[in-house]
Amino acid sequence: MSALDEITKEKRRVSEALARVDAQREKLAGQLEELEATERVLARYSKGAQTRNTVSAKTPSAATTSAGRARPRTGTARAAGSKRSSSSLSDQVLALATGKSQPDITAACKGARPNHVGAAIARHKRTGRIEERDGKLYATQSTGTEQRAAV
Repeated sequence: MSALDEITKEKRRVSEALARVDAQREKLAGQLEELEATERVLARYSKGAQTRNTVSAKTPSAATTSAGRARPRTGTARAAGSKRSSSSLSDQVLALATGKSQPDITAACKGARPNHVGAAIARHKRTGRIEERDGKLYATQSTGTEQRAAV
């Protein structure tokens, strides 16, 4: 077998592999389009659906796929972004628990709703990070060595 025949055979093998990859990419692109259409329909007809969900699906974002189409930002991405603010409120509540009453902590957390502050305090009490003595809230001082010794 000559070198030219080997090159031709390898070229054909690579071309077939590329054709399989292109077919797979087309199949996945079709599935993605179906999923996006389903997502838009669900957003439109689900209870309490906001119009901004369908608008974000139509608006291209900065991140594009390899096919060159823009992917919409999903609701789970927004939920994850909003969760950061609740954890910072939780951290703020824990930092303020230095012998202050619950109304004092609520007043110190500007911009946070009182029921959210109360929920954060309740979570800290439940997990043992805050304890109440004489109507005042105190953060418990637990170090890593105490936790390791308990385990």
